[in-house]
Amino acid sequence: MEADDTRRGKAAPSRFGRDPTAARGGENTAAALLLAFTVVAVVWANSPWADSYSEFWSTEVGLRIGDLHAEMSLKHLVNDGLMTFFFFIVGLEVKSQFTIGELTDRARAAVPVVAAIAGLIVPAVVFLAFNPSGDDARAWGVVISTDTAFLVGALAIIGPQCPARLRTFLLTLAVVDDVGALLAIAVFYSDHVRLVPLLIAAVLVAAIAAVRLLPAGQGPAYALLSVALWVALSMGGVHSTLAGVVVALLIPVFTPQRQRVEEAVEVIRAFRQSPNSEYARAATRSLRDSISINERLQTGFGSYVSFFVLPTFALANAGVHLDGETVAAAIRSPLTWGVVAGLVVGKFVGILAATALVRATGLGVLAPGLTLRRVAGGAALSGIGFTISLFIVDLAIDDPAKQDEARVGVLAASVLALAFGWVTFRVTDWLSPPVSVGMTLIREVDPDRDHLRGNPNAPLTLVEYGDFECPFCSRATGAIDEVREYFGPDRLRYVWRHLPQERVHPHALDAARASEAAALQGRFFEMSVRMFEFQDYLEWEHIYRYADGVGVDVARFDEDLHSPRVLHRVQDDAQDAELMDLGSTPTFFVNGRRHEGPWDAASLIRALEAPNQPDG
Repeated sequence: MEADDTRRGKAAPSRFGRDPTAARGGENTAAALLLAFTVVAVVWANSPWADSYSEFWSTEVGLRIGDLHAEMSLKHLVNDGLMTFFFFIVGLEVKSQFTIGELTDRARAAVPVVAAIAGLIVPAVVFLAFNPSGDDARAWGVVISTDTAFLVGALAIIGPQCPARLRTFLLTLAVVDDVGALLAIAVFYSDHVRLVPLLIAAVLVAAIAAVRLLPAGQGPAYALLSVALWVALSMGGVHSTLAGVVVALLIPVFTPQRQRVEEAVEVIRAFRQSPNSEYARAATRSLRDSISINERLQTGFGSYVSFFVLPTFALANAGVHLDGETVAAAIRSPLTWGVVAGLVVGKFVGILAATALVRATGLGVLAPGLTLRRVAGGAALSGIGFTISLFIVDLAIDDPAKQDEARVGVLAASVLALAFGWVTFRVTDWLSPPVSVGMTLIREVDPDRDHLRGNPNAPLTLVEYGDFECPFCSRATGAIDEVREYFGPDRLRYVWRHLPQERVHPHALDAARASEAAALQGRFFEMSVRMFEFQDYLEWEHIYRYADGVGVDVARFDEDLHSPRVLHRVQDDAQDAELMDLGSTPTFFVNGRRHEGPWDAASLIRALEAPNQPDG
């Protein structure tokens, strides 16, 4: 999928740009694996072989070179070493989202960003209400972070109605949540700071930033300097895992550039005509260079982090000894209850209240179709704190008994948040059930947003969900022209919305984006007609020619193609279609009701003239 997207020049920012089915399947599997290793850790720590759990993770491992040597336990190797890769992937994700992803759209991003900030602050305040002073107060960081892997897995398990936009909202929120947690670790949980190693680290950071200027050998340079930075931060008293974040934020990210993609195509064409090792190496290099190193690293390391690093971390950290003494101490402990209340109550109240406030004040907007009730279920699930919560337990608390109490709180809060989320979704689905899914247009026509022909206030409305590569949509254009001529522009408004069928039409999404880029210059329908006319030729080289032919500024068109505004516009229509369970194109809505049966001109005219049709 990614190789094909690259060939067509498709902008596909990390989480939100991948094949949704494959991405969700991988996330759900990763969440299931994380849960399984958590259960194994708890069972192991409470089995007759419980002593072996502690002994194993306390095993010292080291490296000696002459008189120099370094040692650490297996648990510290996991927490300080392997988890650096986790924070590296988080940093790549953050950089990608702020540069080319959801967080570049300020109005759309404002709501989850503010909600995430409130979801960091309110849980900490709730925790401090239970632990206002003393050593336990330092553990407030345990409650600030949501576990993204468990969050998306829980959302899939619960299966609320119409989850698409909520999932995007929660993933955007999770990115900001991760940023806040990383800052908290850097500022509040780094001790014994040493100046000289940190100065060396600063020099290494500057060197890493300059690696992008190297004509070759960037990969080895990044690797060598990153290891040196990890050592410098560790010696400087700053938690070494932050090296992963720093390096990730310095790695460049960009959407595939047309020139590089075309150069790759030319090299591949040469290899196809004359296969040899020289062309093979050149083709591999050109394909690699057409995609940003940020995206390549996410693809290369992401699965290892999801399927190895995080399960290993869970196995090393979730082994709470749940004997009677530990459970009794946890039940009486303000630390445990502070963790539970902070995650379950604080996350829910903070995220939901902030979302309502931002929306009410107009500082941000929710995506079309996303309601406050739907956000409530996601806010409840956000109380599932695990990976970073358990990570901070070790940083914030020194007493092993207190650590167990905090871990009990994290595990209990995660279970309660899952149950709370399930109940919230079931109640909200019951309070606002969908009526005849797919039979009613869920989003009314908006003349300021929709692509519309005819009088915006016309009494009759015909909405089409279509695909520029669909031959049936192409044939339907003639019938639509007849219908528009029959009623005239004052009686009928015709609206086009996108439903790209990527599985069967590989160029459909590209064509939809091209139409939206043309629309920003007032040429939507002109571009649409041209692409329907030549729908067997929708490669990028053809699309740019069509754009030039309908009179758009090609340079601006090229820039707009890669803008989040264009991608979100297409995704909004496609997600509407998903909410209505639309699976084929063309699909018509006549005065707000789904049209069933033939869509020839005569049938559409009869449907539009039928009495008692609700207005769209």
